[in-house]
Amino acid sequence: MADIIDGNAVAERIRTDLGESIGVLKDAGVTPGLATVLMSDDPASETYVSMKQRDCEEVGINGIHVEIDPDAPAEELYDTIDDLNADPDVHGMLVQMPVPEHVDSRKVIRAIDPAKDVDGFHPENVGMLVAGHPRFKPCTPHGVQKLLESADVDPEGKDVVIVGRSNIVGKPLANLLIQKADGGNATVTVCHSRTDDLAAKTRDADVVVAACGVPELIDGSMLSENTTVIDVGVNRVDADTEKGYELVGDVDFGSAKEKANAITPVPGGVGPMTRAMLLYNTVKAAGQQAEIEVVLP
Repeated sequence: MADIIDGNAVAERIRTDLGESIGVLKDAGVTPGLATVLMSDDPASETYVSMKQRDCEEVGINGIHVEIDPDAPAEELYDTIDDLNADPDVHGMLVQMPVPEHVDSRKVIRAIDPAKDVDGFHPENVGMLVAGHPRFKPCTPHGVQKLLESADVDPEGKDVVIVGRSNIVGKPLANLLIQKADGGNATVTVCHSRTDDLAAKTRDADVVVAACGVPELIDGSMLSENTTVIDVGVNRVDADTEKGYELVGDVDFGSAKEKANAITPVPGGVGPMTRAMLLYNTVKAAGQQAEIEVVLP
C-alpha cells in the first residue's frame, strides 16, 4: 500500500515559510503584489482566479484583479498588460487562460514583462530555464519537485517517465529534472499520445509523472513496485454524486496505490502546490525587483 503524498500539507508549510520572506520585504517597505487578469466568463477560470486572490490575502501579498469583457477587443487586454507592466506595485502578473478565440494567447504571454512573468511562460524565461538558470520555475513543475522532496525521493540517478508533453508541465518539468542541480540529475523519458507501448515505459520508471489529461489512463498494471507516482491530472467525469460528477486524475488511484511506493491523490496533491509556488514566484519577483535579498523556502 502506497504512502499518500499530502499536497495540502506541503503547500501549507511553504505558505507558512513564505510569511517570513514577506515580512522581510514589508520591513523594507515593499509589499509583494500579484495581478490576475481574467478575460473569460468560464466558471472554472473564475474559480481559479478567486482562489489565487484568496491565497494572496491569506499570506500578505497584495492581490490586484482585473476583469475584461470577453467580447472586448484584444487591444483592451494588451493595454491592461502594459499598464500592469508599468505599475511598480505589481511584481507578478498572470493572465488566466484560456483567452477568447479572437485573442492570440502567444502574443499575450510575450506582452508580459519577463520580470513579472511569475508563471514562467514568457519565451525569455523558458530560455533561461532550458539554459539551466531559471528566473522563475513554472509553478506546477516546481510543485512536483517539492512533492518529491517531501517524500524523500531524490531524482538523481533515477529513471523518470513523464506522460505528457505540454508547455505548462511536461516540457518544463523534463528540463528541471535533467539539470545538473538539486532536484535534478534524473534520466528523463517524455511520453505522449504517440508513444508505443506506454506501459513498458512506465513499468521501467522509478518515478512516473502523469500529466496528459486522460482520465485514469495509468493503472496499477502499468507500474512496478516501489514506484513514486505524481498525478498532475484533474479530470471531471460523470458520477452518481450530488454534483453529477467527480474529479479524477490521470492515474487510476485505486489500483495504483496498491502497487506504488508513494502517490499523490486527486484532489489534494499537485493542485495546492501549483498555487503555493505561484505565491513563491511572486515573493521572489518582488525581491528581485526591489533588489532585496530574501530567503525562500
